[in-house]
Amino acid sequence: MPDRSFLSWPFFEDEHRHLAAWLEDWAGSGGTEPAHGADLDVACRTLVRDLGEAGWLRLVVPASHGGARDRLDVRSLCLAREILARHAGLADFAFAMQGLGTGPVTLFGSDAQKDRYLPPVRQGLSIAAFALSEPEAGSDVAATATTARPDGDSWVIDGTKTWISNGGIADHYVVFARTGEGPGAKGLSAFMVDAGSAGLTVAERIEVTAPHPLATLRFEACRVPAANLIGRPGDGFRIAMATLDVFRSTVGAAALGFARRALDEAVGRCATRRIFGGVLGDLQMSQHRLADMATEVDAAALLVYRAAWTKDSGADRVTREAAMAKLYATEAAQRVVDGALQLLGGLGVVRDSVVETLYREIRPLRIYEGASEVQRVVIARQLLSARTTGGPGRPGT
Repeated sequence: MPDRSFLSWPFFEDEHRHLAAWLEDWAGSGGTEPAHGADLDVACRTLVRDLGEAGWLRLVVPASHGGARDRLDVRSLCLAREILARHAGLADFAFAMQGLGTGPVTLFGSDAQKDRYLPPVRQGLSIAAFALSEPEAGSDVAATATTARPDGDSWVIDGTKTWISNGGIADHYVVFARTGEGPGAKGLSAFMVDAGSAGLTVAERIEVTAPHPLATLRFEACRVPAANLIGRPGDGFRIAMATLDVFRSTVGAAALGFARRALDEAVGRCATRRIFGGVLGDLQMSQHRLADMATEVDAAALLVYRAAWTKDSGADRVTREAAMAKLYATEAAQRVVDGALQLLGGLGVVRDSVVETLYREIRPLRIYEGASEVQRVVIARQLLSARTTGGPGRPGT
């Protein structure tokens, strides 16, 4: 049984504790398990449908469109990702992308865009995706080369996006493109692009260590209605950063879920593995490793839920807090999973065993939505900014 004592921390309200209990029951009763033998795409579609039918996707849309709260509650999103990740990485992925893929619409979209895209996402009837990365523009969003030009009552998009989660199975994509209102980050805009739009093709499906649907998308004179512009021309960078400000902490929460599962597996092994006339947990070196793992789990949880609570308490931006949460939680989870694998010995590297799966699942989290190196730059810049301006080092507050 995983440690749930953290739910008594003052970061949470009673409804968060109830949410955690309900989701734990649902996930533990098989809710995160798609049909046996289903291929990856089918499994993802099944998980999205099941999450929608069970009501969990209400967490990723506002109450105005059938959601659980008036605005996105980051603590709820983090709790959901932590619990789902502990049970099944693919279930966490399916949940997270429904939120990230419609976050720009939730935060900045027109009423018509919200009416069109949010209800089917909440119901699990459509799959969302977030198309920001490019072959030469991943962490450096300002280097985006995909372009969009106005043409009558439409925008015409040309370029390539890659490493796109849900690429190839999504029903719609939030696409960031250069519209030229200013240099670098000042000249980007965001668009909703339906998967069936003429000129949009899936150029390549990408296979990675922890199977998830990923693809490279190509836009060749892809025409989208002017009404599909999210916000105003030139708002794209602000929209992307504000969306990541909400969802970056949840990446740390997913890492936390992986780490908790790894710690549980390690404790179980240490308590039962017979060695040298006792059990593995009798050895001081095993105890030291478990102590370090447990400490890192709690430290990660404190950073993740501090960031989530700060955002939910009304902070306009939580750039520093979210970067710290993602950086520490993902790096710590990598160490915890590696420690669990070491304690399990040969069993830890058996293909598709729990810890071997966690080992493959945790590694990408140190890269996507801003690699660890980028998070360190973000944190340092916030500190330097605070020194210069005398403020809290959190732009926008």
